[in-house]
Amino acid sequence: MEREKQEAVIEAVLFTMGESVSLNKLAELIEDTPSATRKIIGQMQEKMEKEDRGVSIVELDNSFQMCTKADMYEYLIRIAKTPRKYALSDTLLETLSIIAYKQPVTKLDIEKIRGVNCDHAVNRLLEFDLIKELGRLDAPGRPLLFGTTEQFLRSFGVKSLEELPELNPVQLEEFKEQAEQEVQMQLDI
Repeated sequence: MEREKQEAVIEAVLFTMGESVSLNKLAELIEDTPSATRKIIGQMQEKMEKEDRGVSIVELDNSFQMCTKADMYEYLIRIAKTPRKYALSDTLLETLSIIAYKQPVTKLDIEKIRGVNCDHAVNRLLEFDLIKELGRLDAPGRPLLFGTTEQFLRSFGVKSLEELPELNPVQLEEFKEQAEQEVQMQLDI
């Protein structure tokens, strides 16, 4: 397949799918190797950036997606009038952090860490498409396992979970102490 045709196929697929497509699937479609496909996509990304296009191709965990460039958002907001926004409360952020760092994780595990019921937080994060059900734990009751989504990666501007900041062991101990103090204060009330 000619190079121009390969680029056209990649562009058409990414535009039409609206979600990420794995590197291997794209390589299969253009009848090339994954490494050659990655190189073609890299050149497409450079060309789009150089031409200051309204869209770009982003990599998300060894998959690629065509996305609107961030500096175009104000125009999208104008046309959409009421874009869907969500605010993440401290509770939602705490729950999301636990899921991101401990996944796959059950609600019970999250509740043990937070010390409170997390049904509402998990349901809101599912609604915002920041987490998803990954399956069921092979244990009594077969509880659901949760993990983060590609929307989580996009929202926090990381390509993969490996890019999440590492937790400082000293800070982790401080967080544990604070949580234990909060639980104790609630028990005293």
